[in-house]
Amino acid sequence: MDVLRPQLITIDGRNYRKNPVQEKNYQHEEDEAFYQDSMEYSDEPCDAYEVQQTPQGFRATVSAPSLLYKHIVGKRGDTKKKIEMETKTSISIPKPGQEGEIVITGQHRNGVISARTRIDVLLDTFRRKQPFTHFLAFFLNEVEVQERFLKFQEEVLEKCSMDRGVDSSIFQNPKKLHLTIGMLVLLSEQEIQQTCEILQRCKEEFINDISGGKPLEAEMAGIEYMNDDPGMVDVLYAKVHMKDGSNRLQELVDRVLERFQALGLIVKEWNSVKLHATVMNTLFRKDPNAEGRYNLYTADGKYIFKERESFDGRNILKTFENFYFGSLKLNSIHISQRFTVDSFGNYASCGHVDFS
Repeated sequence: MDVLRPQLITIDGRNYRKNPVQEKNYQHEEDEAFYQDSMEYSDEPCDAYEVQQTPQGFRATVSAPSLLYKHIVGKRGDTKKKIEMETKTSISIPKPGQEGEIVITGQHRNGVISARTRIDVLLDTFRRKQPFTHFLAFFLNEVEVQERFLKFQEEVLEKCSMDRGVDSSIFQNPKKLHLTIGMLVLLSEQEIQQTCEILQRCKEEFINDISGGKPLEAEMAGIEYMNDDPGMVDVLYAKVHMKDGSNRLQELVDRVLERFQALGLIVKEWNSVKLHATVMNTLFRKDPNAEGRYNLYTADGKYIFKERESFDGRNILKTFENFYFGSLKLNSIHISQRFTVDSFGNYASCGHVDFS
C-alpha cells in the first residue's frame, strides 16, 4: 500500500487526502446489525405517507426494485419478522426476481406508518451501498475530436514516452470520450424510465431556455491533472468550455445535477460539475474498461485502495498545455450504462434528451 498516494476527496472546492483504513467485514451480521442501529431513529410516524383504510384495517405500499428485497427480508427472514413484530403489521414482499410492490397491512395506522418508515430507511441505506450502474453524460466522440485525440496520443508517446509511467495503455478509448454530469444507481427498467422522464422535465423547464433549442457549441482544449502533484499523476483530462465564452454549459449541467440531487438520485458530493473529459487514466493500465475513481468502491460502498502506478506528467503538461482537441456540438444528454458498448464502440445509451 502506498500511503503517500491516498484517495483525494473534495470538500468545498478543496482537495484533502483520505488515508485508507483496513476495516473488518462482518458480512453475515450486516443486515441485522444495521437494522439495530438504524431503527433507533426511524419510529417517528410520518404523515407524508399515503395509508389506505380498508375493512381489515390499514394498508400502505412501497415501490422498490427486486434487487433490494433481500435487505428487507434479512437473514433467515429475521429483519422482516422483527419489523412485523415491533409494529404489529404484516409485510408482503414479491418473490425474488419478480417486480412489484411491498405491501404493509395492520390494524393500526401508526403501526403501518412505522413499518413503512423502517423499510424506507433500509431501502435508502442499501441503495447507497450499490455500485453505480449508469451515468448522465455528453458524448464527446465526434470524428474531429477522435482524430485529434489520436494525434495527441501519438505526439505524447513520441515526445514523452521516456517519462516515468507514460505508455499507450493509460490513454482513453477515443470512442468513449465523454463529459460526466453525475453517477446513478438504477436498479430496474422502471427506474430507467423514471430517469428519462426527469430528464424530459429538465428539458421543458430549463434546458430549452439555456440552449435556445440548439446544440451548445463548445471546444475541447487544454489539459489539466486531477491530483496535487504533477510528477505523480493518475488522471489527466481535457477541458471543455463554450466557444462564445459564456457560462451556459456550466449553468445547464449544474442545474441538471441540482435537480437529480434534490430527488435523491445523485449523492451530493459537489455543488458544481467539473467540465472535463478524461484522456489518460492509470486505472486503464491494468483494466482498459476501468471507469475512473468509481471503480474504487466495493458493492457496500467501502473504499478499496487499488495499487496504481502513476506517471510523471510534468513534460506532458508543459508541452501540451493548450492542445486543441476540436470543436463540439453538444446536443444530447445521455443515460449511459456502465461496462457496456454499443455498435459504435461507445457506452450504450438507455435514453436521452435532445436540445434541438
